Amino acid sequence: MGDREKSDPQSDIEFDFFDESPTAESETRRKDGPPGRRPKLPKRPPTPPGGAQLYRLGLLIAGAILLAVILILVVNNCRGDRKQSAYEGYIEDVSGVASESAEIGRQLNNRLTTPGIRLEQLRSDVEGLQEQQEQTLRRAEELSPPGPLVEQQEALVETMQFRVNGLAGLARGLQLVAQTEDPQESGANLANQAQRLVASDVVYADAFRAASQSVLEQEDVTNVAIPASVFVQNPEFGSPALWTQTVRRLTRGPEAGGIRGNGIVAVRVQPGGQELAQGEDNTVEQSADLAFEVLVENSGESQETQVQVTLIVRQDPQIRQEQTIDVINPGETKTVTFTGFENLEFSAQTTLQVQVEPVEGERNTNNNTVEYPIIFTLA
Repeated sequence: MGDREKSDPQSDIEFDFFDESPTAESETRRKDGPPGRRPKLPKRPPTPPGGAQLYRLGLLIAGAILLAVILILVVNNCRGDRKQSAYEGYIEDVSGVASESAEIGRQLNNRLTTPGIRLEQLRSDVEGLQEQQEQTLRRAEELSPPGPLVEQQEALVETMQFRVNGLAGLARGLQLVAQTEDPQESGANLANQAQRLVASDVVYADAFRAASQSVLEQEDVTNVAIPASVFVQNPEFGSPALWTQTVRRLTRGPEAGGIRGNGIVAVRVQPGGQELAQGEDNTVEQSADLAFEVLVENSGESQETQVQVTLIVRQDPQIRQEQTIDVINPGETKTVTFTGFENLEFSAQTTLQVQVEPVEGERNTNNNTVEYPIIFTLA
């Protein structure tokens, strides 16, 4: 019996293998729940129903927002292009109207200053120019400006209307000249009509051109040049004295035995105002802005028109320039400026010659041509 009671080592091993020993897991089970059951693990948050669909929806929304931003940029760019194009098209149309009207002004000046033109011929020419200006006015009225330029468009039309009215007034005034014995009365009437043409240039320059440029800057429209339109060529166009002399020229001409003619009073060098002297050497410094001012005086008793003035530098090759005085009244002195002297000979004596073309019936031509010995030097 005593031997049986001894433990068999093999039996002990088998016993230890099959018998569950108190491990950390069994201790945990005993603490967390009934023996033999696995402990409950914390549950994961439940996946919301449709989560994948919401994710895809978020991507679609983000893509839609991006696309909307791109579309807005494209639309704004297209609007900017259309805006620029609208202004460019309108100003291009204005340029045609402005240049047509300015050309009518040049034609008027040419007809008024044509030597020998008679009163009736001038009146007929002015009426023809009035008809042309009326057509230009109608073209101006048909223009459609961008919204911000509506007021400026009205100023453009007003400009063209002033020019129609001024030409019509001149035509009527010229018709009345033959019925009026006093040249001063006729001159005052014509000057009053001419002032409408002077005013048209002011309206265009201020109320249209400058005002339109301001609008373009406010609207951020670039590279669009507002054209000029100058109708009046003579700054004295609205002067009664000018028109009184014009009436005398058109109706009476020079009185019998009257004096006619122009003469050269002086020649000045600019910059500096040096006055050239005859019979002695004149040293003149060459510069980029070298200019010669020729002072021409009407020494006669009649208004003269289309007076040609010529300046010659006698060197090899010769330099020759010509300019024209549109109109000059008795006793009046006008300054003609010559510029653009780039190929002068230096350090050698040469001759500067100035001529004013004699007018019909001019008896004394001694002062029509003047020569100055001159030496050009580098500044």
